[in-house]
Amino acid sequence: MSASNPLEAEVLHDNDPGEVSPGNTIVAAADVLPNTLYLLPLSERPFFPAQALPLLLNEEPWLPTIEVAANRDQRVIGLVLVKPDSAENAGPDDFYPIGTVARMHQLARNEGRLQFIAQGLRRFRISHWLSTEPPYHVHVEYLNEETEQAGPDELRAYSLAVINTLKELIPLNPLYSEELKFFLNRFNTNDPSPLADFAASLTTASKGDLQEILATAPVLERMKKVIVLIKKELEVAQLQTKIRKQVEDKMSDHQRKFFLREQLKAIQQELGIAKDDRTADVDRFRERLETRQVPEAAKKRMDEELDKLSILETGSPEYAVTRNYLDVMTDLPWGVYSADNLDLKHAREVLDRDHDGLADVKDRIIEFLAVGALKGQVGGSIILLVGPPGVG
Repeated sequence: MSASNPLEAEVLHDNDPGEVSPGNTIVAAADVLPNTLYLLPLSERPFFPAQALPLLLNEEPWLPTIEVAANRDQRVIGLVLVKPDSAENAGPDDFYPIGTVARMHQLARNEGRLQFIAQGLRRFRISHWLSTEPPYHVHVEYLNEETEQAGPDELRAYSLAVINTLKELIPLNPLYSEELKFFLNRFNTNDPSPLADFAASLTTASKGDLQEILATAPVLERMKKVIVLIKKELEVAQLQTKIRKQVEDKMSDHQRKFFLREQLKAIQQELGIAKDDRTADVDRFRERLETRQVPEAAKKRMDEELDKLSILETGSPEYAVTRNYLDVMTDLPWGVYSADNLDLKHAREVLDRDHDGLADVKDRIIEFLAVGALKGQVGGSIILLVGPPGVG
């Protein structure tokens, strides 16, 4: 089962007129919550009181749970975080002991999916299990949110600290803006518990950290933990903003330099004091050929490649291939020759100095040079040596 983005949360207060007890005394709906609840597991984040979210889940296997809970007078259900990443595979041992009782609104079915708006009401602790198979049924104890441990001034100070931190988050993350403004406009500083829960629900903290907030019933202690979470959230948001600004500045600087270089090239070309990359490459290769004595067949082929290079786009892959080919071909020492040294004694000294062993190979090379010395020229420059690896 999954909940929609917590940033889309709407904080509601339970304004039901209440229910009539057997003694005809009108009491708040929260005071007559049932002692037993049917449970739905949550896999990603815990659900907090005073929070309202649309929940979406599969009919299989949760339709019986929804039906039996919806048929009760209070139309409430227990929402409890589970340890596995998949709620469908969770068993009783995977449920955290603390959850939130929520009232179901606008229940709907569509193409094998169930959807309803869950309005969080109150924390509860699972005391014992009545059914360990879906629909999960448990006996619960509701937690009291203690405020006696802190004076009103201390709670108000913590509340203002939370509010100020949340306000700092608004310009850093626009997604928070509407939700934060909506809640802060309705928040009563005399009731800090909903503020603590709402602030925790906005963070991207791990589900373990959020579950710890949910399990902390005393308001002052919970406020202290929430402030730590939202301070971390603020630091992360500030770091993200810093990184984003650095990237944008770097991109802007690169773009500015690129446009300036292009403008400079255009100005230089107009003034005739510079050439573009393609023209510069073609001219350089032609200058090399002018100093080489290239055979006619090779010269014809290189002229064809130069003509092709002059019309290709510099950014195309074929341009790079053609340019590399011409760079190698025009750099070869065409027409440059050296005199053959056919001194067999010198050749033997060089072979023995540079190579250890390989007597048969050395003898074959000396024979090759000896034939060249006898004929007055070396016929060819490649010797095929057949033998073990390293001599071929």
